[in-house]
Amino acid sequence: MAGFAGRRVLVAGGSKGIGRAVALGFARAGAAVSICARGAEALEATRAEIAACGVPAHARATDLAEAAAVASWVEDAATALGGVDVLVNNASGFGARDTEEDWAKGLGVDVMATVRASRAAAPHLRAAKGSIVNVTSISGFRPSLRTPAYAAVKALLVNYTQSQAAAFAADGVRVNAVAPGSIEFPGGSWEQRRTSDPTLYNRILASIPFGRLGTPEEVAEVVMFLSSPAARWVTGQTIVVDGGQLLS
Repeated sequence: MAGFAGRRVLVAGGSKGIGRAVALGFARAGAAVSICARGAEALEATRAEIAACGVPAHARATDLAEAAAVASWVEDAATALGGVDVLVNNASGFGARDTEEDWAKGLGVDVMATVRASRAAAPHLRAAKGSIVNVTSISGFRPSLRTPAYAAVKALLVNYTQSQAAAFAADGVRVNAVAPGSIEFPGGSWEQRRTSDPTLYNRILASIPFGRLGTPEEVAEVVMFLSSPAARWVTGQTIVVDGGQLLS
């Protein structure tokens, strides 16, 4: 996808999986990119891949559960890149179970990091008439006995995306979301479950009409579309990227 030369893109949770694919997709299309995550090693590896695309690359180790850290990353990235045109809120605490600990993970990272990064980036996005893309999940569209906390916080992000879109519209800033289905990549949870829990893996695989799990790049391409001029009249929407998984 072309058309991002000179654009400034921030990807929260950008070192692995979907976030990494989003960051590299924008970099290959000419955008300057900043990423953050907790793991310094993976973060630096992805930053180097971004830089190898010939664009400005910025990275900062950040605990997205910490309010001050989120705001500091956004301001540091905006200074390094010269502004913000696109914010992608991709980070997740992966709190799945109905426990105090997992609810805190989901609310602290999936929800509040999205809220805080969006607030911090808002002045830059208004100046650029930019856009936000939040990464939620198809889990947010149906009840879950296996991952109730995760499903609930992802449903919250669908609703919050609509509220953000309504609030930012007068400033010319668009806000949308993508809802991936089951995505497999090296080192990811579904690759691990292929061997650790083959019963679950094969049940999920059988639920996808296309007969395979998705890739991070397939999600990244939709994130880029929503951030592009081709989606200039699209806001408040959550686009499902799941190969028909919700249809089963």
